Amino acid sequence: MIESLLPNVDWDKMWEATIETLYMTVMSTLFTFIIGLALGILLFLSAPGQLWANKFIHTITGAVVNIFRSIPFIILIILLIPLTKLLVGTMRGPEAALPALIIGAAPFYGRMVLIALQEIDKGVIEAAKSMGAKTSTIIFKVLIPESIPALISGITVTAIALVGYTAMAGVIGAGGLGTLAFLDGFQRSREDVVWVATILILIVVFIIQFIGDLSVRKLDKR
Repeated sequence: MIESLLPNVDWDKMWEATIETLYMTVMSTLFTFIIGLALGILLFLSAPGQLWANKFIHTITGAVVNIFRSIPFIILIILLIPLTKLLVGTMRGPEAALPALIIGAAPFYGRMVLIALQEIDKGVIEAAKSMGAKTSTIIFKVLIPESIPALISGITVTAIALVGYTAMAGVIGAGGLGTLAFLDGFQRSREDVVWVATILILIVVFIIQFIGDLSVRKLDKR
């Protein structure tokens, strides 16, 4: 029955492409969380009136974040071809997509981290400072714990955006469901392949959203 409805779908290829999409999404989300968190904390602490107040660092970091989160992803992939070849040695395959995915998403998440940190009650930070807490203590015992629901919510949104980025990266042969939908589906006029790949991408997005929403509900103490 399924074979008659979807005659062009190679389920082994579809499964392999799904695994590649999940690999790219998970790895890029992990590095995006780490780098974006660092960028957001640096932006927050270097702002006027904060612990590391430094106008130069704040301006430069803010400019880098704004520039890279404003570049359309498909253009960013092209711009990063030399760096990708240097790091990975090729422009094809899931690993080749990771530099562009991370560089494209980390500044976006960094800005979301900054917004989350700015929502923290200033009295909590001042109380920690008055007790002589070190900067590292304030970061790991105050800033991150107090903003964790917003941080999780932000990385959920970013991870979903990354799924879309992996599909765009597929157009240049990065692998995953995007490559399968474009090369095996669109270019060969196999609509059933495109539809199945799209449905699988939607399922991945729904799962990420469910996990993110569940985590926020569990961690939100309000």
